[in-house]
Amino acid sequence: MSKSLEEVNESVTTQNKKSVFKKIIAFFGPAYLISVGYMDPGNWATDIAGGSQFGYALLWVLLMSNIMALLLQSLSARLGIVTQRDLAQASRETYSPFINYILYFLAEIAIAACDLAEVLGMAIGINLLFDIPLIEGVMITVLDTFLLLFLINKGIRKMEAFIITLVAVIGVSFIFEMIFAQPVMGDVVLGLIPTMPNETALYIAIGIIGATVMPHNYTCILHWYKLENLTVPRQVSSKL
Repeated sequence: MSKSLEEVNESVTTQNKKSVFKKIIAFFGPAYLISVGYMDPGNWATDIAGGSQFGYALLWVLLMSNIMALLLQSLSARLGIVTQRDLAQASRETYSPFINYILYFLAEIAIAACDLAEVLGMAIGINLLFDIPLIEGVMITVLDTFLLLFLINKGIRKMEAFIITLVAVIGVSFIFEMIFAQPVMGDVVLGLIPTMPNETALYIAIGIIGATVMPHNYTCILHWYKLENLTVPRQVSSKL
């Protein structure tokens, strides 16, 4: 079977590593790439809406959503590593051509819908920060696409390094936001107790779950772990 993105397929061995830490590092690249999915406008919008209207009351929804996401991510990573198939390849082997065409068109619609939010989100952000009109902001966003295509042709590791740098900037910014916000730890703990203030909170809770437990993220997990062709010992593979 042909490989997805053959020009950037790489093998990352997890064998013959001298320490457990180095073995874990082999899996970090795809993990950080997937973490970008949790920094999209949908996540920020639902979390900010929940916090602005209900304070800490919906923290338990965020916690439960992330636990669900961790479970599904683990299963997706194991499937990609063990079968060496991404979702498209697994679907081609499992379903009939008719079903696969339907899945393909649905995937294209989902990709377009997700990209629309990212493009508009960045254009609006550029407008707020630098007072650049939305049309010019969209053009700048298009240049980002060509930058990523350039980096991916230079190899997965360079792509990972670029993404990890961006994730680190966002992570450090988030830490400073937490320091400046000075959350009340007692209220934070109470927010982990399941409650539903009213019907509006229910809608926001559903939005938080939808923004956190994202099917396209698990597709990416399958793809990237398969793309990096992680080679694991047979006994570990059987456990996965």
